[in-house]
Amino acid sequence: MANLLQKQGFYNSVILYSGTALGFLNLAILFQRFLTIEEIGFFSLMTAISLLYAQISSVGISNIILKYFPYYRTDDKKHNGFITFAILWCIIGFAILTIFFILFKDTVIAYYRNQKGSALLVKYYYYIVPASFLTMIYAALESIAGTVFKNVLSSFMREVFLRLFTTISILLIAASLLDYNGFLIIYVATNLIMVLVMIFNIYRGRDFRLAPVAKRIIADDKMMLLKYGLFTVLSSSSFVLIQNLDIMMLTAITKDLKVVGIYATFFAIAMVISLPSKALSRTSLQIVAQSWAVNDLAKISRVYYKTSVVQMLIGCLLFIGMTVNRPLIMLVLHKSQYAHYFDVFIVVGLAFLADMTGGLNGYILNLSKYYKWTTYLIGGAVGVCALSNWALIPRIGIMGAAVAYLLTMVMLNFAYWIFLKIKFDLQPFAKAHLLIIIIALLAFCAGWFIPQINSIWIDALVRSFAIAIVYVLLAYFLNISEDINLVFDKILKRNKI
Repeated sequence: MANLLQKQGFYNSVILYSGTALGFLNLAILFQRFLTIEEIGFFSLMTAISLLYAQISSVGISNIILKYFPYYRTDDKKHNGFITFAILWCIIGFAILTIFFILFKDTVIAYYRNQKGSALLVKYYYYIVPASFLTMIYAALESIAGTVFKNVLSSFMREVFLRLFTTISILLIAASLLDYNGFLIIYVATNLIMVLVMIFNIYRGRDFRLAPVAKRIIADDKMMLLKYGLFTVLSSSSFVLIQNLDIMMLTAITKDLKVVGIYATFFAIAMVISLPSKALSRTSLQIVAQSWAVNDLAKISRVYYKTSVVQMLIGCLLFIGMTVNRPLIMLVLHKSQYAHYFDVFIVVGLAFLADMTGGLNGYILNLSKYYKWTTYLIGGAVGVCALSNWALIPRIGIMGAAVAYLLTMVMLNFAYWIFLKIKFDLQPFAKAHLLIIIIALLAFCAGWFIPQINSIWIDALVRSFAIAIVYVLLAYFLNISEDINLVFDKILKRNKI
């Protein structure tokens, strides 16, 4: 199991960072040169609404799959008709929400009518429906594949494939062969291709067979699954709301999609810091789910600690590297409007670091018998996020949204930590975390105090190299993470160093 975690974690890391390179190319270079900031802001708003739409309409199906599939698994691959149940669950939930989405169209449009860039929302309102449906189905398929530890392809499709087609569509805009409408159509069509590929891959793997839903699910466990789904959809959609509430409230309070575009750009750049968390969680979640099924707290504790250390270690390196190289980021972003808002990146980056350092705390709680508390805690965090945005955005503008997000992440992860410590005596922190902070400060100083070099590109290269040398050497010789040291040892042995 440990080897599987390392192997798939490595592949997912490669995919995520490849996807990040494409994402950075799209967001920081191509979007800035061939889309207006208002168009960037609308696209961010549309994807935020679609993601929340998909979360609510699925009624927690991804969490249901992760938690309950181990109980229904059978050798005949029919799994008591669990896959059929999941498909029907998604379709019914989406149909109900879509009815309300269509009925309340005029109300939504009226709310945004007087805001800058609102014409884009009016024109492309119904694009949200297929985008949301495909997002929901893909998430369910990804969870199904994850139950048999096959998550590399789904990671590739989401992180690389989708961004590659985004790159192609932007290049077509640059060549005057496509307009903004065509860009959105390609985005939706790419999501459809991703769903079809996942369906084919799951079918080819022969780990699942469609079958009638067993009476055990329909009768005995129906209320249990429904109850769990409702609670987890509240927690899942609330967490999605936390990550997108700042964009929605910036839109509502400032009435300016240009501000939304600036914030969304820095938020997306800061999200690079969270990539190690995504890579590890794809495999770790199912390990935690199966460990809860046999009440193996020792294994959960090990995964909790290891993910926290690795995520913090890599996240800090990315954060200080990007902070020190501010001039390069500003140069790449191209538009002068970004120059006065780099502090937004720093604050949001610290929020991602706080969340990563918590490891798998939210997932561990959500898969336990106390899963209801995930809803309560995230619901409280939504309240904190909304109130802090409401109080801070009118006073300090775009920075208010960033500070609100940081406060919310710190509070939420502290609440997770204290709950898991009290109920299960689980907590991930040790001496390694303090050493990481010290290493990060030393590496930051190594990069920050280098005299300025005239060429921004050479300057960034020199600073990044200095940071990497100090950080990697100290982390390796202090043995911060046994898993990462093992990877380095294999590389050194292979090259006979």
